[in-house]
Amino acid sequence: MILSISGVVLLGIIVFVFFRKDGLKPSHACISTLFGFYLASTALAPSIKAGGESLASLLGGMKF
Repeated sequence: MILSISGVVLLGIIVFVFFRKDGLKPSHACISTLFGFYLASTALAPSIKAGGESLASLLGGMKF
C-alpha cells in the first residue's frame, strides 16, 4: 500500500509539472494514464468515484 501511495504522489507531481510546463505530449499522456491506474488501486478510489458520480448527477440535473 505504501509503495502504491508513493507512486501515486510521484506520478501526480510529474503530471502536474507536465501540464504547467509545456502542455501535454504523448509521453506525458502515458504517464498520466499510469497515474490513473495507480490512483485507481489506492484506498481513495471509492471516494473519487463517489465524488465523480455526485458531480455528474449535479451537472445532469441542471436546467438551462
